[in-house]
Amino acid sequence: MADLTTSFLGLTLRNPLIVGSSGLTDSVEKIKEIEQAGAGAVVLKSLFEEEIIAEMEEAMHRMTSRAFIYPETFDYMDEEEEEDSVRKFLRLIRESKDAVQIPIIASINCVTSQKWTYFAKEIEDAGADALELNLFILPTDFTRSADENEKLYFEIVEEVKKVVNIPIILKVSYYASNLGQLLQKLSKTGISGLTLFNRFYSPDFNLETYQVVSTNVLSTPADLPVSLRWIAVMANRVDCDLAASTGVHDGEALIKQILAGANVVQVVSALYKSGYNHISTMLNEMTRWMKHEGYENLSDFRGKMSQSKSSNPAAYERVQFMKNFRHFIHE
Repeated sequence: MADLTTSFLGLTLRNPLIVGSSGLTDSVEKIKEIEQAGAGAVVLKSLFEEEIIAEMEEAMHRMTSRAFIYPETFDYMDEEEEEDSVRKFLRLIRESKDAVQIPIIASINCVTSQKWTYFAKEIEDAGADALELNLFILPTDFTRSADENEKLYFEIVEEVKKVVNIPIILKVSYYASNLGQLLQKLSKTGISGLTLFNRFYSPDFNLETYQVVSTNVLSTPADLPVSLRWIAVMANRVDCDLAASTGVHDGEALIKQILAGANVVQVVSALYKSGYNHISTMLNEMTRWMKHEGYENLSDFRGKMSQSKSSNPAAYERVQFMKNFRHFIHE
């Protein structure tokens, strides 16, 4: 029997399939189903930086009679008041830890290092096994340089590391002027993992109403190559674990990301489309492939197709495109 166990963030997971942050992970009942379906870990649906700040400011407003106001005043809020999103999130962590055995990874979607970072300590105290910071930084502010954009990543990590000891994961995008070097530098900040990549809101136009609407909310298998390339390029070149994300819809994609060098693989869209039972389908596909290839555990083939171990590293770069495109034109 193939051994699918893997190490991630210093945690031992029964397999490398993690259900990523989404509406699939926003309740204890769903997380129980995810565990029963066979996933190795779960990332909770993200709490947004803006939600944390809004709840903090509202709490401060309600307690203006106090001489001094600190973030810790959340602890003294009237228990009769309606539970806000921040306290719901902490309760979800606590109740999930009581209900399941798989690791519970909290998630915060953030764009700055201001005001909210104290809350990371609340997450640790609630029992989360790790914290994923989903850094939603688009380079659309023309007043900010590339260096200033990238500086935000380091500021956020620095502030969060001041208050927590649990492993920190950065979930980042591929929008960077020197992505490989940025990922290397981030891996040296003391974080435990990098998730490549997050999935941004994508705009479209409604031609009847002339409104901006969302599109491509769920990924497709066609999205796999972007993360596959960069997992393969960065494997063995960073000082932290790697999690692959986006475009993983079947067991083959799961296998490919491990071959590229990922420690774990996040799956979301495939489960929206096929349900939680698809987790066992994907894992069974991996098990059958491993048996066929003679692999007993993941370390036997993890990173086998990474660029650093490739006999043809140019296959990940422009020269291979030139060859393929010329052949396509001649056809």
